[in-house]
Amino acid sequence: MHSICILRLSAIGDVTHVIPVVLSLQEQVPGIKITWVIGKIEAKLVGDMPGVEFIIFDKNAGRQGYSDLRKKMKGRSFDALLHMQVAFRANLASACIPAKVRVGYDKARSKDLHSLFVGHRIKPAQHQHVRDCLASFLEPLGLRAAPPKWLIPLTGSDHEFANQHLARERKNLIISPCASHALRNWPPERYAQLADHAARQHGMKVILVGSPASFEADYCAAIETAMKEKAHNICGKDTLKQLTALMSHADLVVAPDTGPAHIASAVGTDVLGIFAASNPNRSGPYNSLKWCVNRYPEALQKFTGKTVAEARWGAKAEFEGAMELVTVEDATTMLDLWVTANP
Repeated sequence: MHSICILRLSAIGDVTHVIPVVLSLQEQVPGIKITWVIGKIEAKLVGDMPGVEFIIFDKNAGRQGYSDLRKKMKGRSFDALLHMQVAFRANLASACIPAKVRVGYDKARSKDLHSLFVGHRIKPAQHQHVRDCLASFLEPLGLRAAPPKWLIPLTGSDHEFANQHLARERKNLIISPCASHALRNWPPERYAQLADHAARQHGMKVILVGSPASFEADYCAAIETAMKEKAHNICGKDTLKQLTALMSHADLVVAPDTGPAHIASAVGTDVLGIFAASNPNRSGPYNSLKWCVNRYPEALQKFTGKTVAEARWGAKAEFEGAMELVTVEDATTMLDLWVTANP
């Protein structure tokens, strides 16, 4: 096997889970040529990984996006395609990629006609974390599943940015409060109470982060306004790389089910996850599952009438009021436990 194409366009969290696959491929098949078809925003995080050719697919370009991808693939033929996304848009994009072997999801995890675009499948697996699922895409090629190992390239200026915003004499707590789905977000006033507890009881510096989107800016502003203690609000003022550097030097990150939680986990920083609308055992920060507040079972039971065992693996509990099942006490208790374990 000499060449391989990875198709995973989004989202940020899922893209971080593909990093171990790339690193494992490079280790198991030295000299292999890797091409990764990826989304524009996601490429800003990983698009400079060594030894990888990145091809940007603009999902907002409509038919032109597919036309551009076909042109870039003209005359090529990959030994294998790892088709790691089941969304219909990604399935159509995969049709533009010529490959001798096409690996996709097992039948249970296929949707949007995914089965029509693949010839080989990963093994079915129950109750599997998304990272482990993506890691298994190497197995149909006769390779070992990718171990949980990450590398996100950062520059000196990225680290310099981080150092400008971090305290040196006390612990740094980063709060990344916003998920792409609003129903996964914890109320701002509860983040404020957790932040005040971190500052008062543990002397932590609280740093608020988020994208430049107006919704996230308003959310961070609401947290800052509700706080009694002072927060360092840099929402919208960093790049994805700078955020990664910031998280790599921080002590702890607080976040719901959102991409930055996975970035933090990837760079080895603990994450206090706030979960109720989704199952952390499937999509939580991989290395910090023990630090996640998990009210998903209660939310699932309350809003769907099903237990975790009865529901489809990966079923969401994205309902109004679900995240409110996570109390401030739940979060402060978990924070206290983390501080005790990390004096």
